[in-house]
Amino acid sequence: MAKATVQKSSSDQGDKKIPNTPQASKEDLLRYYREMVLIRRFEERAGQLYGMGLIGGFCHLYIGQEAVAVGVQESVKQGHDKIITGYRDHGHMLAAGMDPKEVMAELTGRIGGSSKGKGGSMHMFDVPTGFYGGHGIVGAQVALGTGLAFAGKYRGDDSVSFVYFGDGAANQGQVYESFNMAQLWKLPAIYIIENNQYAMGTSIERASSTTELYMRGASFGIPGEQVDGMDVLAVRDATARAVERARNGEGPYILEVKTYRYRGHSMSDPAKYRTKEEVDEVKKTRDPIDHLKVLLAEAKATEEELKAIDNEVKAIVAEAVQFAQESPEPDASELYTDVYVEA
Repeated sequence: MAKATVQKSSSDQGDKKIPNTPQASKEDLLRYYREMVLIRRFEERAGQLYGMGLIGGFCHLYIGQEAVAVGVQESVKQGHDKIITGYRDHGHMLAAGMDPKEVMAELTGRIGGSSKGKGGSMHMFDVPTGFYGGHGIVGAQVALGTGLAFAGKYRGDDSVSFVYFGDGAANQGQVYESFNMAQLWKLPAIYIIENNQYAMGTSIERASSTTELYMRGASFGIPGEQVDGMDVLAVRDATARAVERARNGEGPYILEVKTYRYRGHSMSDPAKYRTKEEVDEVKKTRDPIDHLKVLLAEAKATEEELKAIDNEVKAIVAEAVQFAQESPEPDASELYTDVYVEA
C-alpha cells in the first residue's frame, strides 16, 4: 500500500495575514464575492425568521464559513457530482446552486420548498444540483457519501462524492469504517472536515486526543491536507488538486478546512463557552469576505461593482422571504408521499 501523505497548505489558519494567496481573475473574485455575500445575508435573514417563530425545529447557521462551500463548489460538476453534508447545510445548498426561494420556503415548512416543506433546515434534498442532503445524525452522512462514491465508481460515470462533516463528527466510528472501505476500493470521495474549532460547545482540544484532523486517514493510507478555510482561493485550489486525484482513480482524500462559525452551534446556543473577544478577533482579522474585499481591491474592483452585488443579493434574499411567506403549508396528504420508491 502506498504511504499516505499529509501536508499543511501554505496559508496557515494561525496567521492573521494570509500569505501566498493563489491568484484569480477579477471576474472570478466578483463571482466568489457574490456567492459568499448571498450565503451570509441569507443566513442572517434566516436567523431573524427563526427569532420570529417562522422557522421551527433546529437551525444551524453558516455565518463565517462561507469560503469553504464556495471554494469547494468550484470543482463540482453540477448535477453530475454528489454533495452531502451535516445539519449546518444552508451554505452548501446555496453554493451548489439551489434556488434561494426554495431553500427559504423549506426552512419555513412551506410546500414551495425543495422537499415540499417536509425536510426543514436539516433534511432538504435537491437531486438536480447533486445535493443529497443535510443530515441530522452526527457523522451519518459520511457513510452515505461513501456509498455515493461507490455508486459512481460502480457505474463508471466519473463522478466525485463531496462529503462534508465537522470536527465533532470526525470522532465518530462510522467515519473510520467509511475511510477503510473508500481506500480499499479506491473510491472517488473527498472528505471535507469543516473544523470550526467547536463541536457544539466543546473545543477541539477538549474533545480530540489528536487535533490534526487531516492526518486521521493516515492509518488507512489516505492522504490529507490542512487548508485555511477563511481563504476561498486556498480552498478552491486544494479541492481542485484532490478532485483531479479522485477522477484519475487514485482514491479518497481528506481536506481539513480550518474555519470558524460566528454564531452559536444552533440558534438555541448562546455560545458562552468562548469569549466575545475571541469571536471579535476572528471577525476583525480573519473574516473571509473582508479578505476577499482586499483581493478585489488589488484586482481594481470598484466600490460601485461591490455595491451592485450587495443590492442584487439584498433583493434575492428579500424575494426568497416573500416567496416563503406566500407559499402555503403542505397538505396533510403530503405525509404519505415520498415514503417508498418504486423500483
